[in-house]
Amino acid sequence: MAFPTETVYGLGALATDPAAVARIYAAKGRPPDHPLIVHLAAADELDRWAAEVPEPAARLAAALWPGPLTIVLRRSPRLPSAATGGRDTVGLRVPDHAAATRLLELVGGPVAAPSANRFGRVSPTTAADVVADLGSAVDLVVDGGACRVGLESTIVELVDGAATLLRPGGVPAELIEAVLGAPLRTGEVGPARASGMLPSHYAPGCRVELVTADAWTARACALAAAGVRVAVLATGPTPPLDGAADLVVLPASTSVEEYARTLYRRLREADEAGAEVLLAVPPPPEGLGLAVADRLRRAAAPRPSS
Repeated sequence: MAFPTETVYGLGALATDPAAVARIYAAKGRPPDHPLIVHLAAADELDRWAAEVPEPAARLAAALWPGPLTIVLRRSPRLPSAATGGRDTVGLRVPDHAAATRLLELVGGPVAAPSANRFGRVSPTTAADVVADLGSAVDLVVDGGACRVGLESTIVELVDGAATLLRPGGVPAELIEAVLGAPLRTGEVGPARASGMLPSHYAPGCRVELVTADAWTARACALAAAGVRVAVLATGPTPPLDGAADLVVLPASTSVEEYARTLYRRLREADEAGAEVLLAVPPPPEGLGLAVADRLRRAAAPRPSS
């Protein structure tokens, strides 16, 4: 079933049931070696599903759960490897959403739940997005309205004594560093260490190009002159452009929080408007802007051949 969280809608199955977990992979078309995030009802369940909980992990859980933070630890033998892509580590988090919390309490066990969409595509932030993407592949969709964060959780790995940022997300890296009292390591080693680490991900149907605030107008005019239908996602007011009558101007955000919350909606709107190319101006890569810039960079990356 699909259910809302504060980040995006998740496609959930009982993490201790390999057959149920297999349905997640089948519904999404997800590679079987790509690990899932396992959701818990409360932070006090952490030591049941992790083989060990280092002090920094306990500190992060106490300070930032419930919330959009996933902590990667050694997997407990109680969790089958089917939920972790065959890895001996697992990403665990406690969502900050009333419907998700109630669901997890009723289930009474850990729920594996990646985003409820086709693998590699734009993540869903409404129940309607889930239905449009997955249709009858999902037994039930719980409609909890639009997600208030709008981007996936931050993923931090804590398995060898140091904290490594695997994916920026809804909790700014600066806040995590403040809680830990130490800088996060960065660097992606192996794209399947955690969810959302593949070079191409979060992609709409149209091609995405990243542009600067002072360069998008010239690029839009050049594409329009070549007969390309263009959409623009800018960070400020968009003036009318001569020679670009076929330009789709997506609503600009007034803050980085709004940019994050509406990003996936805007990517879907570009497709709905029939855009062939989306020109996107990323926010500065700091705070929540780091996560927005990350999602846009992956959306713009070359896509695997089908």
